[in-house]
Amino acid sequence: MKKIFTITFTFCSLWANAQRDKAELYIQQYSEIAVQEMIRTGIPAAIKLAQGILESQSGESNLVKKSNNHFGIKCKPEWTGDRTYHDDDEKGECFRVYPNAEASYRDHSDFLRSRAHYNFLFSLNSADYEAWAYGLKKAGYATSPTYPQKLIKVIKDFNLDRFNTLAAEPKSTPEKTNSTVPANSSNNLSVPNNIKQSTLTTSTSVVSVENKNIPAEDLSKDVETDLQSSKNETIDSKKKPSYPSSVFTINQTKVIYANEGMSLLALANEYGITLSKIMEYNELHNIDILEQDQLIFLEKKQKKGATDYHIVKEGESFYSIAQQEGVRLENVLQYNSFAANSTPTIGNKILLKPISNTLATPNKK
Repeated sequence: MKKIFTITFTFCSLWANAQRDKAELYIQQYSEIAVQEMIRTGIPAAIKLAQGILESQSGESNLVKKSNNHFGIKCKPEWTGDRTYHDDDEKGECFRVYPNAEASYRDHSDFLRSRAHYNFLFSLNSADYEAWAYGLKKAGYATSPTYPQKLIKVIKDFNLDRFNTLAAEPKSTPEKTNSTVPANSSNNLSVPNNIKQSTLTTSTSVVSVENKNIPAEDLSKDVETDLQSSKNETIDSKKKPSYPSSVFTINQTKVIYANEGMSLLALANEYGITLSKIMEYNELHNIDILEQDQLIFLEKKQKKGATDYHIVKEGESFYSIAQQEGVRLENVLQYNSFAANSTPTIGNKILLKPISNTLATPNKK
């Protein structure tokens, strides 16, 4: 028995050492690209390397070998490049194919920068890899509930934080001239290309990431308040509907009010239902990210409304009415004898129940 235990322990040790060696080799190969991408986009090099190690199994996964896809990025509707098919959350899912690892690293950065639900990450301190790890999970990057902890462990095990420091080091400066540069000059700052220095004093700064003004960590409360007030002035003046911030019910059906830019996958993970069910319950198709604030049902809507009819207001569609009333769109269209692409007329009564079940006068202003 002791001999079996010794053999097993030895085998496990050898396997663990082999995995560590593969990860070390991966870091040697791709750390320079990760540092360059941190300088270009602000995404922590430590996070990028840790994701690469996890997602690609240190470059050994089948997906990497046949597609150079180091971060498991799926095709999405906008992808026009080469593609391959691989079993992931579902069988035969479409994944992007890259000519080399560098292209994968750059596309991963651009993918995060171009999607609204990841915007908040770029207001985080690039040195705070733990905040980034939990932020990626919050935004729905991965389905694993322990994804942040896995990233953090990899970063600590391989001291990947050193690459964040390397990326933040100022570039070598040209030979000194007779001109003097003030101590608080922006020339003394080394910042990623996507960050524009907009205000600078001896102790505070305001930066713009992805065209959104974000106060640096050491900004005073007063400046923070002023920036927020300025931002609020640009928000659409139309009053948003007032809904609870947590789960509530419409027509005896559970629902939440989700914000523009929210990931449907993240919502599905948060409320313990599948993405396909979220799409089905809300009659959505080929949508990954919400393009506007809207009600999202967590259960299948009812066939009949709680009231007899709905009076059409400006800007409403049959879909928005069905969502507001918690009634399936197909039933709303059926009760009113309209086609799916029809537009309701302002002031009309839209039946929410079969006409035999209501005394309302249909479609009369």
